[in-house]
Amino acid sequence: MTQVETTLRSPDAYGLAHRVIDEMQAAAIWPTPLNFELWLHYLGDPEGPLGREIKRLIASKEAFTEATSEMLAAEYLPRAKLSEEIRDAGAVLNRELSSVADAIATAHKSQAAYGATLADASASMETVDGGAALKKVVSTLSTATRKVQRENATLEKKLEASTREVARLREHLEQVRRDAMTDALTNLANRKAFDEQLARLCDEANAGGQTLALAVLDIDHFKRFNDTWGHQTGDQVLRYVASVLARVSKHPRIAARYGGEEFALIFPGEFSNEVEKALNLMRQEIGSRALRRRSTNDELGAVTISAGFAQHRAGETPSALLERADEALYASKRGGRNRVTDADAISKAA
Repeated sequence: MTQVETTLRSPDAYGLAHRVIDEMQAAAIWPTPLNFELWLHYLGDPEGPLGREIKRLIASKEAFTEATSEMLAAEYLPRAKLSEEIRDAGAVLNRELSSVADAIATAHKSQAAYGATLADASASMETVDGGAALKKVVSTLSTATRKVQRENATLEKKLEASTREVARLREHLEQVRRDAMTDALTNLANRKAFDEQLARLCDEANAGGQTLALAVLDIDHFKRFNDTWGHQTGDQVLRYVASVLARVSKHPRIAARYGGEEFALIFPGEFSNEVEKALNLMRQEIGSRALRRRSTNDELGAVTISAGFAQHRAGETPSALLERADEALYASKRGGRNRVTDADAISKAA
């Protein structure tokens, strides 16, 4: 997640939004949704690539037209760049498939013509009287055969080239799909990927009775890190926590950044005692290291997390499972933070 996206998920978002409107009005920029998004990124990170480009445009007094906005969005906004990659890959794929279709159509015509030549030769041979006439028929067949061989060789080369290109495109599109499902800051699965995986696994658990557990984790006092040290240091903390989760959450476990400083973990095939043990190991490892600020080497102190988890119940929906895990997380925070709470333990106590 970028610095701007982190800001937009904090109380600072309202101040930034007001500044955006004021700056756009001062620069006589129409407050269209696209322009507003561009200006959010510009003012949220004025020294970033987009910020520098907009400052250059303003300094040069260039007109900020719709075409300019679309160009900036395509170049600098992540979602626009992703859409452009998908469009480009789709266009190349369509071109390759069209080329294959043309090659196959040409091969069909060639085979049809060759078939007609064979039929004519067969008819001619039935009426052939002398050697000269037979020689002419054989010559015609030989010429037609060589032609078909050449055309087949050309077709084979085209198909081989297209096969390689389609394989390359498939690999590229798979990478684009992975990027669309990955949180840019932490390299964990993002919210969209998490929602899809949780829905799929809940369906499988409801259909086949498999064991499933969900945990929600939150960095304790994360706002204090941002307010004291700034968003870049906050990002450093997020990456550190994510690295521990990723290392412990090997397949089939799924670790995701759920939003802001909150993370989620899915435990397919594991019971409460296993989940609680794993979460406590993560919690202890995260809290065992005193972090330092990279830019100044100032000591940030230890980072702690609170966690809550819930075991899937028969017929339970993803939202209901998530709600119980959230309740367990809040119980951990109310209990003093830096702890793990089982949702079933809350139910039994109640």
